[in-house]
Amino acid sequence: MDKDHPGTKYLHKDKFSRGKGKFHPVSFKPPVETESDKYPFVLTTGRQLYQFHTGTMTRKSSAINQVSPTGYVEIHTSDADKLAIHDGDKVEVISVRGKVNTLAKVTNNIEIGWLFMPFHFCEGPANMLTIDALDPIAKIPEYKACAAAIRKV
Repeated sequence: MDKDHPGTKYLHKDKFSRGKGKFHPVSFKPPVETESDKYPFVLTTGRQLYQFHTGTMTRKSSAINQVSPTGYVEIHTSDADKLAIHDGDKVEVISVRGKVNTLAKVTNNIEIGWLFMPFHFCEGPANMLTIDALDPIAKIPEYKACAAAIRKV
């Protein structure tokens, strides 16, 4: 290693210093919280294409708000039928940590038994419902999955 070398414009210019990657197998660990009779769904939260993080900048854009104006929860068509929930209905999503009211988005783009909420919208604060249990290895919160229930308001 030469302390006077100016460096390269980008990392791994001519080759990868220790191969194309170093991988380690890990054993699957299920989420701390799983479905039950009271909370029969798995709620996941995440991003959507049109908004960024908490929406403090993107929600000020009228063009973006025409495409993505408000929060929602996705529910599979067959689950929605069983609960008499229709696309656009006001619903309450419930977990051990609380309740959030939002709009239902009935779709086949999600698995049966799962719910999805984007976390960009203060009117439907999805992350208030999720669990903060820590992954034992990475020490990061398990924000993205929890047991939940849903009902029409």
